[in-house]
Amino acid sequence: MPDLDISKAQALVQSALEEDLGAGDITSDSAIPEGLKASARLIVREEGIIAGLPLVSCVYEALDPQTSFAPAISDGAHATHGTSLGILTGSARAIFAGERTSLNFLQRLSGIATLTRRFVQEVSGTGTSILDTRKTTPGWRYLEKYAIRVGGGVNHRMGLYDQVLLKDNHIKALAASLGLKAAEAIAQAIGRAREATPTGTFIGVEVRNIDELRAALSQAPDLILLDNMPVDEVRRCVALARETGAQEKPLLEVSGGVSLENVRAFAEAGVDRISVGALTHSAPALDIALELE
Repeated sequence: MPDLDISKAQALVQSALEEDLGAGDITSDSAIPEGLKASARLIVREEGIIAGLPLVSCVYEALDPQTSFAPAISDGAHATHGTSLGILTGSARAIFAGERTSLNFLQRLSGIATLTRRFVQEVSGTGTSILDTRKTTPGWRYLEKYAIRVGGGVNHRMGLYDQVLLKDNHIKALAASLGLKAAEAIAQAIGRAREATPTGTFIGVEVRNIDELRAALSQAPDLILLDNMPVDEVRRCVALARETGAQEKPLLEVSGGVSLENVRAFAEAGVDRISVGALTHSAPALDIALELE
C-alpha cells in the first residue's frame, strides 16, 4: 500500500477536533461517568475500499493516549456490509468525543478510494492510468491524493509548484499579449516554459483541437492533455501523435467529460492517462458507523 506520512495529517486532525469539541463535549461530560471504560467497533455499512484507518489512531492519540484503536484490516482492503474495521478501547468519554472526527476522515477517504477503484477497474487491461486533479477539498489534498493511490489511481501534480501545465487560460493570455493565434501561442508557451525552468522540469500543455495538437507536438512537451474532446476526436489525436513517431513522448492524457460510462472508450482510444476531477470533488462518502460493544 502507498505510504501515509501521518505527520502531514496531524495539524488537520487537531483542527478537526477543535472544530467539533470546542470547549468540550458537554453531552458526554455531563451524562457519562468520568472513569467509565468502554469498547466500540467501527463497522462498514456498504461495500467499498477502505482508506484512512491510521487517522483513527491519530485522532485518539490526540484526545486521550489511554484510548487505543486496534485495526482489524488495512487500508486498501475491500470491505462489504458488516465488515469490522477495528475496535476502540478506553475512556467512554474519549470514544464519543472522537467518534465524528474519526468517521469524517474514514468516510471521506474511503469514498474517494472506492470511486477511484471503480474507474481503475473500468479501464483494466487497456494500459491506461487513472489520475486525480487539483480539485480537492482545501487543506485535505495530501490525504485525498493518498486515498486516490489506495484506490489504485495515480497522483497528478500535487500543486502548482511541481510541474508545468499550460492550460487554456495561460494560452489565451499569452496569445492576447503577443497578438498570436492559439496554436502559435501554444508553441511559444512551451518554449518559454522550457527556457524559464530547470532542465528536466516536466512540461505539459492542454490542447482543444487537432491544430493545437500539431503545434504542441512540434515542441515535444512531456505531456499533451486532450481537453473536453469527444472519443472520436481523441482517437484522431492519438493517431496523429503516433504518426509523428511520438511513441513514448509526449504522454497523451484525456481530461473533461469523463464518467464511469465512457471512461473505457477513452482508454481504448489509446491514451496513456485519464484524469478525473470527480474522484475528489464528487466522491460519495462510504457509510461507516461506530457501534458501542
